[in-house]
Amino acid sequence: MVREVSESCLESIMMEMVSAYCGRFYGNKQELAARRIEAIGFQVGLQLAERYTKERPRFADHLEAIKFICKDFWSELFKKQIDNLKTNHRGTFVLQDSRFRWLTHISLDTPSPLTDGSQTEASATSNDARAAQAAGMYLYFPCGIIRGALTNLGVPCAVSAEVASLPACSFIVRIKA
Repeated sequence: MVREVSESCLESIMMEMVSAYCGRFYGNKQELAARRIEAIGFQVGLQLAERYTKERPRFADHLEAIKFICKDFWSELFKKQIDNLKTNHRGTFVLQDSRFRWLTHISLDTPSPLTDGSQTEASATSNDARAAQAAGMYLYFPCGIIRGALTNLGVPCAVSAEVASLPACSFIVRIKA
């Protein structure tokens, strides 16, 4: 039996979770809220990796596990593979998604137009910085999912995310020695 959750329901739950932890629960402690959101994602990642690998043999090395995350795991979660995988061959991997599904609905109020109707380069940069900051709290959950999945696969790591321009983002995985 295949069990699926509506994508819109999942996005709504994630948005409400971020709102609740950043506002009601830890309003003035954003770092604590971020850690809690990431911890929830970690538990989800552990369970999903268990489900998606129950019929597979263990991975031989870190690279095989990372490739599994980029191809099979990402396809199960987002119906597409990671767009690009880079590594420095010293335990750091960058997983790039040019259109991360959970960031496609995040938007900011458009800045008020200047008198001539154009936007200065400084205001565009400021808007990009605000967008990246707004998206940041929503990326702790998928960072936790990735870390939980890799931990379940025997790859202890730290995961962080960067946003250059919405909805593109990069997940940086640093393998712990």
